[in-house]
Amino acid sequence: MISTSTLLIIGTVVVSLAAFERGSIMPESLQRPEWSSTMRFNAYLVWQKRQIYRMFTYGLIHADYWHLLFNMLTLYFFGDFVESCFRAVLGMGAGTIVYVTMYITALAVSTSVDLVRHKDNPGYNAVGASGAVSAVIFAAIFFNPTMRISLMFIPIPTPGWLFGILYLAYCFYMDRRGMDNIGHSAHFVGAVYGFMFPLMIRPSLIEVFMRQLTH
Repeated sequence: MISTSTLLIIGTVVVSLAAFERGSIMPESLQRPEWSSTMRFNAYLVWQKRQIYRMFTYGLIHADYWHLLFNMLTLYFFGDFVESCFRAVLGMGAGTIVYVTMYITALAVSTSVDLVRHKDNPGYNAVGASGAVSAVIFAAIFFNPTMRISLMFIPIPTPGWLFGILYLAYCFYMDRRGMDNIGHSAHFVGAVYGFMFPLMIRPSLIEVFMRQLTH
């Protein structure tokens, strides 16, 4: 049986490949480069033109193959674990629904800072599922704060709780610098949202986190 995360990955990969503005490996008849402009997050169009759908559809398209690969590999490594944790707490069906809800809402929530910051800037655009993927990583940290995590900018396997601190510090610092085209604020907000989401569903889960952290 195909997992929920795998379905999310397949859907994202298919849409992203079709929407690539150049270099897509999709058959020409399936290429839809116009999707890139109609689906990407644009704070001005969301705020001024009420194109709310962009707060969700931008997560289905990516800037390039590396961007897509990194996000989808990360979702693959962490997604099933997070879904299994929600299922263990809430039951099979409810756990899956809650997992998907977290992923989808994280797409919108992670844009909140940039939405306000760039609401008068028609030239600001963003693509990629990074905010939602950050939420999945930090939900995994919540459920198992001692798990070992290693990602590109922190290549050494690190306990989840420490990785989380370093990740947030890095995102905050890079966002303040504003020296690249990466949505660091979306990563930061998505991560915090993912960590808090299990508590919003069931506040008593804080006991699970503390027990994992102290053993």
